[in-house]
Amino acid sequence: MRRTASLVLLAFAVFFAALSPLMRWYAFPRLAKIPPSQYQDMVLEAKPATLINYGTMKAQQVPKVTIVQTLKGNVAASDRIEQTAGRDVVVWDTLSYVAGPDGKMVSEIPERYIFDAHSQAPVHATGEMVDGDPVRRQGIEYKWPFLTEKRDYTYFDAQTRTSAPIHYKGTRTFHGLEVYYFEQTIPWTKVPLPKKMPVKGITPQAVEKMGTTRWYTTKRMFWVEPVTGAPVNGQEIHKEELRGGDLLPGGGKVTAFAGHVKMRDDYVDSTVALVTSQRTLVLLLTSYLPWGFLVLGAALLPLALYLEARSRRPGPGAADADRFTEPQPQPTPTS
Repeated sequence: MRRTASLVLLAFAVFFAALSPLMRWYAFPRLAKIPPSQYQDMVLEAKPATLINYGTMKAQQVPKVTIVQTLKGNVAASDRIEQTAGRDVVVWDTLSYVAGPDGKMVSEIPERYIFDAHSQAPVHATGEMVDGDPVRRQGIEYKWPFLTEKRDYTYFDAQTRTSAPIHYKGTRTFHGLEVYYFEQTIPWTKVPLPKKMPVKGITPQAVEKMGTTRWYTTKRMFWVEPVTGAPVNGQEIHKEELRGGDLLPGGGKVTAFAGHVKMRDDYVDSTVALVTSQRTLVLLLTSYLPWGFLVLGAALLPLALYLEARSRRPGPGAADADRFTEPQPQPTPTS
């Protein structure tokens, strides 16, 4: 009976020891993925802010500018791209909608972002765009990879349609979570005018014909929870200018928008709660289960060996039994 138990325990020990690396290196990349149907929205505010008055073409201070970012997974598009990509792909259709203090549209920029469901690496396919302009992204956007590392990453900037390093600046604590803090600074760069202008009758083509150009700079800041790779807070010190041409008095420059953009507090709280729950799921696949299986296998192995040794050891009284059953020598007959 002990021999059977030892063999069973030995089999379980080998099974759990083998399952430990499989859980981390095989199951984790296949199970930890962004769902293709994900939908989320985010509200950011700049209070106060500087905003151009298109009636006077002068900058004025306003109490608040609101930026609403929506992100919607396009399942049909991801299924179509997966047929040729040979991997799980997520397609996000996003929209950044900027509204003034009166709620009227200041700018509206749509994007289509296509990326690998696990690694977040960009996948290049037809439809990848920013505001209708085809782009070829390099690096990440919106989200960091699972198990984010303490290093610089390449981050895509939608305004300039280019990628640049975003620098790891240290580990911090944010709302009870350990997070990695990243910064990216985009210097003054000439950028395209939005396809949809806030004033009727004014088009990007008409503005460009007047010789007026749009310039932009920003300091981008993210607090990223490293296990999930999800930002729990994001801010930008953002500035846009219109420069030169007949549209501006004297052909100088005017601030189109400037402000310190921050996530609204209620969205920070909900994001932290969501990321905290997702963090537990990722840790199950990368830490809790692999290490738990390894410890369990290591504990079962000596127990199996102990039972095997006990099964081979003679039981108590075995020597006496052998003595009594040992054949006795027969006396030699005498003549």
